[in-house]
Amino acid sequence: MKCQGKEDLFAGSFNFLEKITSKAYVFYVLFRRVFALYQLQRRTYKMRKMTFFMVLCFIFVVGVMTVFAEMPGPDSASLWNYISKESPYTQWSFWPDHQGMQPGRAPHGPLHKVYVNDMALNSTGTPVQYGSIQVKESYGKDKKLQNITVMYKVLGYNPDDGDWFWVLYGLDGSVKKEGKPAGCVGCHGSRAKNDFILVHEFK
Repeated sequence: MKCQGKEDLFAGSFNFLEKITSKAYVFYVLFRRVFALYQLQRRTYKMRKMTFFMVLCFIFVVGVMTVFAEMPGPDSASLWNYISKESPYTQWSFWPDHQGMQPGRAPHGPLHKVYVNDMALNSTGTPVQYGSIQVKESYGKDKKLQNITVMYKVLGYNPDDGDWFWVLYGLDGSVKKEGKPAGCVGCHGSRAKNDFILVHEFK
């Protein structure tokens, strides 16, 4: 009888341990599955972030390439075509502190208007963005348009003088001066810290 009691006790203990072990194993399996799901979600989140970042970079690069692909090189004929036909400068804006007709000085006329494209206008400081264009219309005292002077910032064109490409046009687009005229560079060079821009002050 005593042996039988011990055997029953042993069997009961074994069954109890077996049940605990079984439950622990189930818990362990569930824990592993939950942890694996958590890891998968983390990897998925990281991949989504990485994918989103890569898409943004791609859009930025394509956007920049598109903008510069549409811009002319340092060529007077291409630049005239751009500011007169592709993106008429008269539809551009003025500098916020240099609006409309303003008094001028030699070598330009006694009056002038200065137009700038969005690349220049949206530049928050110096140097202004590459692709920036400033167009100055020179007028006589009678307020008749005399000529058009353009300064165009082209990457790598003339690093010593702000990378500006200069052109003086007649009203028909004929070229009177272009490139790196000493007079233009010398005069505007007095404001080299303001990226050679005379009529607008960057703060």
